[in-house]
Amino acid sequence: MKTRDLAYVALFAAIIAVLGTLPAIPVGPVPITAQTLGVMLAGAVLGARRGFLAVLLFLVLVAVGLPLLASGAGGLAPFAGPTAGYLFSWPVAAFVIGWLTERTWDRYNVLVGTVVNVVGGIVVIYAIGVPVLKAVVGLPWAEAFWSGAAVFVPGDLFKAFVAAAVADVVRRSYPVIERPRRAAGAR
Repeated sequence: MKTRDLAYVALFAAIIAVLGTLPAIPVGPVPITAQTLGVMLAGAVLGARRGFLAVLLFLVLVAVGLPLLASGAGGLAPFAGPTAGYLFSWPVAAFVIGWLTERTWDRYNVLVGTVVNVVGGIVVIYAIGVPVLKAVVGLPWAEAFWSGAAVFVPGDLFKAFVAAAVADVVRRSYPVIERPRRAAGAR
C-alpha cells in the first residue's frame, strides 16, 4: 500500500468516528446513527479494498476500547450485543459498495451511486444485522425486521443519496478510484 492509500484509509476511519459524534436516536435495541453514511462514503469514494480497510480500521479502534460508536461505546461488548451484526456487516458493505462503484465507474452518477449504496449499504447491512439481532435479542422475525430494518429505511435511503452525491462530486473533481483497467484484447 502506498502512503496515500494509508492516509485515505485513516481519513475515512476518522470520518466514520466523527459521524458517531452526532446524536444517536434510540428506537429500540439498535439506534439510528449517521455512521452508516461514513460506511457508504468509504466504499463509494475509496473503492472496495480501501473502503473495506477503512471500516475495518474503525472497528479495530472500537474493539481496543475507543468510544467511537454513536452510543459512546467501545471495547468488545458491542461486538456481542444487539448491534453486532450491523458492526460486522459494515466492512462487507463498504467492500460491496466499492466493488460495484468500480464496476460502474465510467457511468457513475448520483442515480447509479444511490442504487449501489442501497445494495451495499442497506441490503447487505440488513441481511447480516437483522438475523444477528434476532438471535441475540431473541425476537420473532417480524419484530426483528421492524426494529432492525424497517424503521431505518427512510434515513438510510437519504444517506445512500447523500453518499452518492458526494462520491459523484469527488469522482469528477478529485478521483480517488482509478479508472478500471481493461484486459488485453478486451473491448
